[in-house]
Amino acid sequence: MAESMNKNEIMTLKVIAETLNQSYELRPMLQSVLEKLLEITKLKTGWIFLLEEEPIYHFVADVQLPPALSIDNKRPMCENSCWCLDRYWDGRLNSAVNIINCKRIEDAIECEWGDTGGLTHHATVPIAAGGEKFGVLNVGSPGKIHFEEDELNLLQSVALQVGTAIKRTKLYEEQQQRARTLEQLDVFGRYVWKIQNVGDFPEKAVKKIAELFQWPYVAFMTKEDNAMTLHTTYSKKTVKTIKKRYSSSIAEQLAKKTLDDKELIKDLEAEGFLDDCTVAVTLTLGDEILGALIVCDEGRLTSSRECEKTTLKAIADYVALAVQNASLNQKRREIALAEERNRLARDLHDSVNQKLFSLMLTARGVKALTPKENELLHESLDEIQHTSQDVLAEMRALIWQLRPAGLEDGVGTALVNYGRSLGVNVNVKILSCCDLPSVIEEALWRIGQEAMNNISKHAKTDKAELTLHTEGTAVEMIIRDEGKGFIYDENVSGRYSLGLTSMRERTCMLGGEWELNSKPGSGTALKVKFNLKG
Repeated sequence: MAESMNKNEIMTLKVIAETLNQSYELRPMLQSVLEKLLEITKLKTGWIFLLEEEPIYHFVADVQLPPALSIDNKRPMCENSCWCLDRYWDGRLNSAVNIINCKRIEDAIECEWGDTGGLTHHATVPIAAGGEKFGVLNVGSPGKIHFEEDELNLLQSVALQVGTAIKRTKLYEEQQQRARTLEQLDVFGRYVWKIQNVGDFPEKAVKKIAELFQWPYVAFMTKEDNAMTLHTTYSKKTVKTIKKRYSSSIAEQLAKKTLDDKELIKDLEAEGFLDDCTVAVTLTLGDEILGALIVCDEGRLTSSRECEKTTLKAIADYVALAVQNASLNQKRREIALAEERNRLARDLHDSVNQKLFSLMLTARGVKALTPKENELLHESLDEIQHTSQDVLAEMRALIWQLRPAGLEDGVGTALVNYGRSLGVNVNVKILSCCDLPSVIEEALWRIGQEAMNNISKHAKTDKAELTLHTEGTAVEMIIRDEGKGFIYDENVSGRYSLGLTSMRERTCMLGGEWELNSKPGSGTALKVKFNLKG
């Protein structure tokens, strides 16, 4: 009898091993092995749970469940806990055991869910391998209330085989996922490396991350001064620019892998992020924190949080390096543009400007040698001389536009010198100063140039007042004149010069504030304001 049982056990284990070796897909493999096990052991029903941290479990395979446990798409098997799961989680389930009562069957009887098929008891076997636990195997038959020791030993051996197969399958899936992730990271890295404008990173990055890595919720935070700003989110397949600032402690929280800022959590939840399945990492370059990336996926992050964190950290590293690269490229382009402007300004000064000056002197000299009786020639020479003077003045102004030499000493000095080249005396008041970002300094310079041009051409005055003031994170420039003024209404479009339009557009393009006040006979005041950290 013992010899016969031993042969049956060996045959059972052989068949189970062959079944397990036929697939690398977890659920189909577990379903096949459960069907084969019941066929060989002549048991009628069984099911398998794969478990994670309490209370998370997955109902992954079943054979011939009684109607009471199959209702509503097997809802009784997918909700709530039971005694076998409780014993697994609290560490009491370490070997195959008889379960005297099945709580799910008791619930089915109490709630009158239907026929239980005579099933009252089942054996529970932990599925484990190499010290790692994966879930439980439950088997039973109607009327069977006890399992013999040799039956439990056989089930334990089968569960060990299943556990080994699960571990092998998980390792295979991890390798496959690692290969896919590396491929996705390569695609993402090449994508962000092509982004040239630093300001485009938040919107483009969140969209690409969501599409490539299948995360439905992505947020991009930027660090500004000592505060963190929720810049952009991707939610419900929509990119949204938010730009809301929060406490500086958020950077420290994220660096320590904790996030407990209630206001930020509330705002993220409003965008669809769920706190218990959200992962966040910082964007760092050396010891400097540039911002943060936050992702959420209620379907995956619970069971693979560490893996997702590793992937997100790699993404964050790509973004940080790409942002630095784009910033350096932008600075290189600005330097190259400045050098080209300087070269062109030198060429104009050394060639065209000098020739115009020579032409003006030649006309003056010829006029001095020409008999006064030749009035027609005198008039022509006067016209040549005056035209040369006008063109020379415009050429000097053009050279200033190309090469703001005084800008090295600040925008105030540059505008004073530019005004002087136009015949406008500029009184400067610098209330406070700081190092301005090049893009802001360039904007102030160009707007100030246009304002000086307007004063020179239209205001009928040779005096202007320039006020520069920085306070906190903002810089303000005011240019006033006591000229003839004009009627200005910002609500009326298409009425004013291209110069006014370009000044306003340049201001708005950088997110600045624009204000122009003018009245006939009362002069004109232009005020622009830029946020230095916008």
